[in-house]
Amino acid sequence: MSTKTNIPINHQILTKLKEAILFVRQNGDIIRGNKAAYSILQADDRYEGSVYDYLDFGLLQGHDETHLLMALKHRHGELVEVKSIRTSDDIYCLIIRDLSLSNQTDDVKQYINSYVYASSEGMVMYEGDRIIDCDQAFADLFGYTDEEIKSITFSRLVDRWNYHQLADVHDHPDGPYELTGIRKDGSVFHFEMRHHRYHNLGDMVNVAVIKDITNRIENEKRIEYMAYYDELTDLPNRNFFNKVLKEAIVEAQENEELLAVYFIDLNYFKEVNDTLGYAFGDKLLQACGERLKSFLNTNRFIARMSGDEFLILQRCLKDESAVASFAEQLMDAFEKPIKIDDYEMFTSISIGISVYPENGKSANDLIKHADSAMYVIKDKHGSNYNIFESSISEKFKAMLTMESELRKALKYDQFELHYQPQKCLTSNKIVGVEALLRWKHPVKGYIPPGEFIGLAEKTGLIIDIGDWVMNEACRENKAWQDKGFQPMTVSVNLSAKQFYQRELVDKVKKTLQNTGLSPEYLELEITETMAMTNEENILETMYHLRKLGVTVSIDDFGTGYSSFKYLSVFPVTKLKIDKMFINENQKQNQAIVKSIIHMSHSLDMKVIAEGVETIEQLRFLTKEKCDEMQGFYFSKPLPPEKLTKWFRTIG
Repeated sequence: MSTKTNIPINHQILTKLKEAILFVRQNGDIIRGNKAAYSILQADDRYEGSVYDYLDFGLLQGHDETHLLMALKHRHGELVEVKSIRTSDDIYCLIIRDLSLSNQTDDVKQYINSYVYASSEGMVMYEGDRIIDCDQAFADLFGYTDEEIKSITFSRLVDRWNYHQLADVHDHPDGPYELTGIRKDGSVFHFEMRHHRYHNLGDMVNVAVIKDITNRIENEKRIEYMAYYDELTDLPNRNFFNKVLKEAIVEAQENEELLAVYFIDLNYFKEVNDTLGYAFGDKLLQACGERLKSFLNTNRFIARMSGDEFLILQRCLKDESAVASFAEQLMDAFEKPIKIDDYEMFTSISIGISVYPENGKSANDLIKHADSAMYVIKDKHGSNYNIFESSISEKFKAMLTMESELRKALKYDQFELHYQPQKCLTSNKIVGVEALLRWKHPVKGYIPPGEFIGLAEKTGLIIDIGDWVMNEACRENKAWQDKGFQPMTVSVNLSAKQFYQRELVDKVKKTLQNTGLSPEYLELEITETMAMTNEENILETMYHLRKLGVTVSIDDFGTGYSSFKYLSVFPVTKLKIDKMFINENQKQNQAIVKSIIHMSHSLDMKVIAEGVETIEQLRFLTKEKCDEMQGFYFSKPLPPEKLTKWFRTIG
């Protein structure tokens, strides 16, 4: 015992007092106490430690005199009544008394609500399932009056699925515990319960503090939802898919079963966003998500990967024929149009598939290989599926390498334009040139467009490449005019991704301004299929281009599904007959060419034939009054410097 510090009471008197008295310093160190105090604290009377080991002394500091009910830490939160009197700047006298709840009900309520759980909403005292007493806040929380709530059992206030947790609350009172409550009107809410047990004349009385935590629980659920679900489609997200796939792999390994991962990509989704807007694109994703949900069953798990990509896990497969069968079902489902607002959208999908364990034994490998399998068929028309095989990895690596090289080609000016002259069949004069892209690789030499245009489309690089082509074609055409050559039209092919850009018209206008080329000397070529897709938006773009003074022609005519209706309303100035109808001298093809020429002239359009290679083809076209031609018979595509010399020889 410390005797160095003077306390305001004689030691002998202190030991004779029945009340439990303890003297402590400002920092909580125990100076001295009597047997009654050490008995309550259940400490040895020689203990010289800290009062913080037994109660929260910080609540008493800073006051000359304080009277509180405090929980004893070492006695499972049982309450004692503590009076604190500061006897000097550094010494406090604590008078401690065991609490009898039967006589201190109001004090207990006031103490718990005002001090320990200031943010709590209510307090209840109960024995077994019977409510003894509660405060108004508790009754209000459950929607009852004081009298009503005391006449019902505690179990009626707790959801039956949570009621069993009350046993845990009683056995382990440290808490808090989260339960679901039921209000008088039947509505439910979430509450937090902190429980204390007290001796009352030999009986145990339960005292619980109830706090409404509905907002917190809902926020936690919201956070969990955001972590595992896609908000737009209400489908699980990639994180959730990974988790489920890992569990499914373990199960498939134990049961020696197959499972498959389907990587689904919506074709031309970016073009939909660019032409119809992102709000429309979101609606399309939601509609596709709903369509995929129709395939849900106990063995399938569906998630949204990102953007326009979805994932499906198929468990318990018997063989690989079942893998292909399900892919066919998915493609069939997307044959039907999707109606959004006033549009009927025909959407196709590309599906890449990987099978466990043949194509991978980890979640990451299965998703990666399914993605690779999808990627190599992405540029095919319509819906398709592809099951992963080892050669795909090599193709995919080659595509990644080429993508990197394409970016370098754009950065280091490896692209060139060659131009194929177009000749008027009545005047025999050159009326235009078609700009054709060439890639001169520093090591591999010239790479054919067929080997990289599809990849440029997939990666989106076609936009930047297309911008370069248009600017370069307009610049060189203006340069030829400045050298005194006869003004002519330069034709530039536009991919679907380019033509569906919202800002296309502005880009064209800016290019013409920057190069100084008059609009009438620029012709934009689009394919027949492009023209007939989302015709309302295509029509609007065409009208804006025509208003600008730029002409639009349809390339590869005859290979698509045009009708007179579309051709009559589209502001198209020229049709280009596909070379397949020129190269094959069958009577049927000649009849088709005649029909195209006659139809075009009736709609006040010009016709140009491409791929003309023989004198017989030229004579046939001249006889049928075709307006223009281009092909190897007249000239192959030439680089600018050679074309300039050629212009001089014929000028």
